[in-house]
Amino acid sequence: MDVNVLKKDIGKFLEEDIGSGDLTSEATLNPDQRGTAEFVAKGSFVVCGIETVAPLVFKTQSPAIDIMQASQDKTLSSPGGILLQVEGPVLDLLKAERVALNLVQRLCGIATLTARFVEKVKPLPVKILDTRKTTPGLRMLEKYAVRVGGGHNHRFNLADGVLIKDNHIQACGSIKNAVTRMRERIPHTMKIEVEAASIEQVRECLACSVDIIMLDNMDPPMMREAVKIVGGRALLEASGGINLDNVRQVADTGVDYISIGALTHSAPACDISMRLRNI
Repeated sequence: MDVNVLKKDIGKFLEEDIGSGDLTSEATLNPDQRGTAEFVAKGSFVVCGIETVAPLVFKTQSPAIDIMQASQDKTLSSPGGILLQVEGPVLDLLKAERVALNLVQRLCGIATLTARFVEKVKPLPVKILDTRKTTPGLRMLEKYAVRVGGGHNHRFNLADGVLIKDNHIQACGSIKNAVTRMRERIPHTMKIEVEAASIEQVRECLACSVDIIMLDNMDPPMMREAVKIVGGRALLEASGGINLDNVRQVADTGVDYISIGALTHSAPACDISMRLRNI
């Protein structure tokens, strides 16, 4: 993660949540009152963002807040376990609470779901990938969470890599035309990935010598046929309709990658609460 970018984002998140001031806390608390806040896990999940993101939220809110304890990313929480302990002005602790919790609950959820997919395909060499189906403004964090869960990142943005999809093929008239135009624009060192929805399109991709073929919404029998036809001449990525119930079956076809949008767009948030102590 780019910490400088993250700091700017967190500043915006705090500004959005606090607005012109915390009416409730400012009316009920002494500005000099100090205390300790703890993040408590309400279940078992993969920890993500506790050592990297939450402390930055609290320190951005106030340099007077001290980080006393923080669980390492990639570790497993236990119900009732203390994930984070911070000490400082109670007013600032409460102002930072919601932003910090919202972020880490989401990141832990993504890391945990990713870890479940990764576990399902072991010990096969296939890699679990994320997609660009992320929350606007949170892509850097959400893709970080995928890595914490043991997954891998697909392209970060549209400038990050070439992926010729169905609409590009439709606009160009054929895969061959789209690949030809692409090769006229990009460096020879850049890989070309093309989406294929049929065996016929897989053959067309091979004829164009593309580097990666995305098998779009194919069933496992068709994927196995594609793997046999390609014979290692291109990398294969399975995508579309993949879930925890069928990911192993997809992995068994012999594809190299499995991309799953649900890792980021459908991961349930983990339950974490903040409690004040020593006030």
